[in-house]
Amino acid sequence: MKSFPLLPLLATGSLAHYYFPNTIVDGVQSDDWEFIRQTQNVPGSEPVEDLDSNLLRCFEASDRPAADVLSVAAGAEIGLKSSNSMGHPGPSLFYMARVPDGEDITTWQPTGDVWFKIDHYGDQGGEYPQFETEMTEIYTTIPSSVPDGNYLLRAEHIGLHVAGAPQFYIACAQLSVSGGGSGNPSPLVSFPGVYTMNDPGLSVNIYVADGPYEYPGPEVWSG
Repeated sequence: MKSFPLLPLLATGSLAHYYFPNTIVDGVQSDDWEFIRQTQNVPGSEPVEDLDSNLLRCFEASDRPAADVLSVAAGAEIGLKSSNSMGHPGPSLFYMARVPDGEDITTWQPTGDVWFKIDHYGDQGGEYPQFETEMTEIYTTIPSSVPDGNYLLRAEHIGLHVAGAPQFYIACAQLSVSGGGSGNPSPLVSFPGVYTMNDPGLSVNIYVADGPYEYPGPEVWSG
């Protein structure tokens, strides 16, 4: 008879919730909301749970203060720091959206098919998908061949501790990318729209599933 861990099933309260107010580049941590659009779950830390909600884009507060733009080089590593230890098991995913020329990055809204995935990770293998928990920072690398320009970087951690009820912890950083290349990021997807509860990576019961975890969304574009 198999036994399954109980702690992740119990860690459903607000003490396990979190948001992402800080960026980290070259070991330098930003001020709270300096480069990240302040999210709606401050201070409560609650996640997005509705797959049809426009909050799946950036989870930004309607009355948020304007955030600055972080200058980064293509190929650089960038991290986001969470407000609390990330106690829910689940994957981390990163998307980018190019801000059209002439648009103000601080107010531009990423509607329609504008997002491309640059990273996903978290599954550590095992008899059923095992995910790291209790970390306070997640990192990705800006693709070296992404064209120069202004971008939103969308970071997402998905809590899978309750089967069939994924929780989305989201933040969008405002970036000015330089030193890039001539890549053609694809495929482009939309939020909401790209995720459905038919996705195995969202409907999975991580405590009984066998085999590798299937990340939701499109394939990773690396350039």
